[in-house]
Amino acid sequence: MGLSYGLFICFLLWGGTGLCYPPTTAEDKTHPSLPSSPSVMVECRHAWLVVNVSKNLFGTGRLVRPADLTLGPENCEPLISGDSDDMVRFEVELHKCGNSVQVTEDALVYSTFLLHNPRPVGNLSILRTNRAEVPIECRYPRHSNVSSEAILPTWVPFRTTMLSEEKLAFSLRLMEEDWGSEKQSPTFQLGDLARLQAEVHAGRHIPLRLFVDYCVATLTPDQNASPHHTIVDFHGCLVDGLSDASSAFKAPRPRPETLQFTVDTFHFANDPRNMIYITCHLKVTPASRVPDQLNKACSFIKSSNRWFPVEGPADICNCCNKGSCGLPGRSLRLSHLDRQRHKMASRNRRHVTEEADITVGPLIFLGKAADRGVEGSTSPHTSVMVGIGLATVLSLTLATIVLGLARRHHTASRPMICPVSASQ
Repeated sequence: MGLSYGLFICFLLWGGTGLCYPPTTAEDKTHPSLPSSPSVMVECRHAWLVVNVSKNLFGTGRLVRPADLTLGPENCEPLISGDSDDMVRFEVELHKCGNSVQVTEDALVYSTFLLHNPRPVGNLSILRTNRAEVPIECRYPRHSNVSSEAILPTWVPFRTTMLSEEKLAFSLRLMEEDWGSEKQSPTFQLGDLARLQAEVHAGRHIPLRLFVDYCVATLTPDQNASPHHTIVDFHGCLVDGLSDASSAFKAPRPRPETLQFTVDTFHFANDPRNMIYITCHLKVTPASRVPDQLNKACSFIKSSNRWFPVEGPADICNCCNKGSCGLPGRSLRLSHLDRQRHKMASRNRRHVTEEADITVGPLIFLGKAADRGVEGSTSPHTSVMVGIGLATVLSLTLATIVLGLARRHHTASRPMICPVSASQ
């Protein structure tokens, strides 16, 4: 997709960089135990950071322990590796492990570090290796800058994929306008339509129908964060369409296992951050089952002031008005503990329905149209006040100059009397 990566790794240990780059031939002859390839290798993917660390980290032949290696300020641990493996591997999402992000003129830079913090083994109180830190950066180029606030990375929007116990793969993706491919840039102008496609890959399962149970927008990937805005609720009612938005499910479906919907983009008021994350609870039922109040996809049509389903009987959407679809008077945005209890009960009853929470984001907004409107409406008044201020300052300055010149002229016009000595 034309994604290019920039990677910068340097090793700050005793002022040397030998652990990041292969030694020269001369060094190979002097130190035959040094590795012929970098000790730390990094791969910057669309939404992931992969770090492979050689157990011969210092090139001395003394192997480091995987338990002594962590990634980032949050000390993320590596994947489990066998004793016979030569490499230790980390796979983390770009925004995890306390990684920081910085926006430069030409790139988005994600920064973190690999930490080797050796600890004594067993009852010993000595260490045979040093503590070391390897800074790591992933650079994602920017292009087509449209304003001073614009952020236009070339990444594919972050998405998560979760496998259920029966190996169902759920996904939630941002799509292009024609729905034909995944959106390559996560940037929007306020008021644009965000096109989301939820999908499940059933593998060898019986045909399934996918539903979006609820969706919530937050400023971080944590769906329980505050503030939040509910987009879909009450087992498939797209409640965001009740406001001045045109958010709706797309009908008909392209396939039973795929559900598409649009959301009018927005941002949270009184918060300087210009990005949001959307988390949706997805679930499936057998495709042969008729949709009902607990399994539906309903949109509010303003022209008729009514709810309509993507498929199934029209009356399954009647509960959207009262929010009484299975859980009377209660939102489907349950707490984490409630969801765990619900999942455990479902497993105990051997329900065929499978479900997963999937997050897409960040959706990045390039500016506020409303802010520009306010600025435009107040600019004439502001210009007048600035003009009056400048005129006043100029008048005072000219008056000061004129008075100064007048005093000098008056002083110069007075006759000067010089005393004459008696000898003259």
